[in-house]
Amino acid sequence: MKSRTIIFFIGCALLAMVAPVWAGTLYFSGGPDLGGAIAGTNEFFPGAVTSITVVLENRGLIDAKIVRPDLISRDELPNTAKLIRVGLSASGAPLIVKSDPQMIGDLSGGSSKTVTFDVKIDENAMAGQFTLPLKIEYTYLYFAETDEKGEFIQYYYKDVEKVLNLIVNIKSTARLEVLQVTTDHLNVGTEGYLTLSLRNSGSVDAKKGVLRISRNGNSPVIPTDSSVYVDTFPPGNTTTARFKLSVSSSAESGQTYPVDLVLTYKDSEGTMTTTETVTFGVAVGGKVDFTVISPPPQMAIGEKKVIEVEYRNTGAAKVFNAQARLSAVDPFTSGDDTAFLGDMAPGESKVAAFEVNVDSGATAKEYGLDSEIRYRDALDNSLISDTMKVKISVSERPGILSNPVILLVIVMAALGIAFGVIRLRKRA
Repeated sequence: MKSRTIIFFIGCALLAMVAPVWAGTLYFSGGPDLGGAIAGTNEFFPGAVTSITVVLENRGLIDAKIVRPDLISRDELPNTAKLIRVGLSASGAPLIVKSDPQMIGDLSGGSSKTVTFDVKIDENAMAGQFTLPLKIEYTYLYFAETDEKGEFIQYYYKDVEKVLNLIVNIKSTARLEVLQVTTDHLNVGTEGYLTLSLRNSGSVDAKKGVLRISRNGNSPVIPTDSSVYVDTFPPGNTTTARFKLSVSSSAESGQTYPVDLVLTYKDSEGTMTTTETVTFGVAVGGKVDFTVISPPPQMAIGEKKVIEVEYRNTGAAKVFNAQARLSAVDPFTSGDDTAFLGDMAPGESKVAAFEVNVDSGATAKEYGLDSEIRYRDALDNSLISDTMKVKISVSERPGILSNPVILLVIVMAALGIAFGVIRLRKRA
């Protein structure tokens, strides 16, 4: 300890003799000493899109300083790293660094900063340990001198380039690959089934696995039964999973919509792990729809009549136990407003009969009554169709002479009377 103290004061004395070179506060420092490490975990899975945050620290410290009133104070410290530029590169590791080198400013001795880089791990990356070079460029105050009069200070800076090696571990993992997508009865506005053929294209035996599908954003395809248990799923093997989905009525016929899929499983260390999300497309069939194809029934004011309405299934799916309903509003009333149609395949039509009364105060014109069909889909869900219009043409009630049967009776009666009169005259 005594020898270090003696050396320190000898150094101070020698530097005091060359005061014009080191003016102001006199610092004893070896300059900046930058180091870095990955913050948080350094383990990543193949296919991951993630961020690597590096903590950069300056371990350069001021060993000692001399303060004298006749010295000029300096603005810069020799252990401050200035204008730092940091860049991360893959250097053969199975990943892509998406972030460019970044400027992070100055870093004084004893302090730290973080810098983050976005990376994409190769989906087919093999497990192992890899080195990522972190290139650091900075400058620092290397030397300072004053003029002979001690009126100004001249700074001299030195540029430094340094490379730190960061270690990342790519872990073995199971990976889902969708081989085939099959749908059953999956139409707009209904429920149906989705069957997936899957392969574990990773390198880990997935045990006690659970396959889960989920809605992708605002997709109109929404899972109803969202999970399937998979006991063991070895690498390279295939399996089949079946899920129930519903399709919103806002979906468009014939379009393909995204669905997300993951596998949660126990790895070889007994740790619960989740694969990267796989997004695939599901094709949606046309909606169930009906159309009235019969011409408007003819009715007279004040008439009570059984009318027939023909409906056609113009949708893309078969319906079961269909029942048609007619909504009678003024000036109509109905004693029987429901008719059973039964099963209807796409393109098939059925006739429904309804008993309808027209009020005597009705106006002669064409009316439109609302009608709808309640039915069951292939999964036995009860559904109701969009509302349709059943048109009925109402005319004035015909006069007695406009009825041909009555007119014939009257003519025959008149002829009979005339014949009888003629016979009586002849007898007279």
